[in-house]
Amino acid sequence: MFGHTFYFSTIRKYVTLFGTLFNDIHITRTDANNTTVALIKVPLAYAPKEKVLARIDADPNIDRQAAIVLPRMSFEMIDMKYDTSRKLNTIGRSVVKDTTSTSKLKYQYNPVPYNISFRLYIYVKNAEDGTKIVEQILPFFTPDWTTTVQLIPEMGINMDIPVVLDNINIEDSYEGDFERRRALIWTLDFTLKGYIYGPIKKSGIIKFANTNFYIPPVSDGQLQSAVGVTDVAERVTIRPGLTANGTPTSNVAQSVALTEIEADDDFGYCISIDTIITE
Repeated sequence: MFGHTFYFSTIRKYVTLFGTLFNDIHITRTDANNTTVALIKVPLAYAPKEKVLARIDADPNIDRQAAIVLPRMSFEMIDMKYDTSRKLNTIGRSVVKDTTSTSKLKYQYNPVPYNISFRLYIYVKNAEDGTKIVEQILPFFTPDWTTTVQLIPEMGINMDIPVVLDNINIEDSYEGDFERRRALIWTLDFTLKGYIYGPIKKSGIIKFANTNFYIPPVSDGQLQSAVGVTDVAERVTIRPGLTANGTPTSNVAQSVALTEIEADDDFGYCISIDTIITE
């Protein structure tokens, strides 16, 4: 699209990040003496609530192995919205050395901020199982939990991604006759504050720059009247400086040739200012 083909799996990484936050929750079962008799890991899957409820209702007597055993959890991505409050400078960019070429750099413009809404469902058949799970989640969101994610490995870009807890809702899905299976459902709404990145581009390395200064004619004082008409009053040149033993320098006479200086070298800056006197 727009002349570029690229894919960084960014949205996929956000979905994986969200699921990873809740994939290691356990609850315990105790007997009358408050002795732990079972440690249950709560399964987690990517699925909408309606699909999971359909599976639960398919076998209310739990007499087939295909039935879903409660408690369990599922989550889904709801929507994505542009976040104007986190907009970055459009022309800002990240730059790294191109490992395939010594004469080019790789760069990528600032990403676009998006808020991604997720919904986590907790299905239990008794109220206490629900509170055991929820109490293991809520203390970590105040109201956000921030995780560092390696978004663009080839550019070395790691970002802190906050996941914000927005809302909590409890629903009892029990309806109908006594044969229908009951399911208490906790619904937790989250907002993940992510970024979407554009393509990686390449450009040559600028190793030499010069600027000419003109003195506008006194008659109008406009620079446009001076360029190409009056003589250059001053010339400033800038180039990298690096000695043969790899030490940065600001002395042009001590520096190696421009072609021998690479983008990731620890070079100095050689600045020359030449004042041109005209008679």
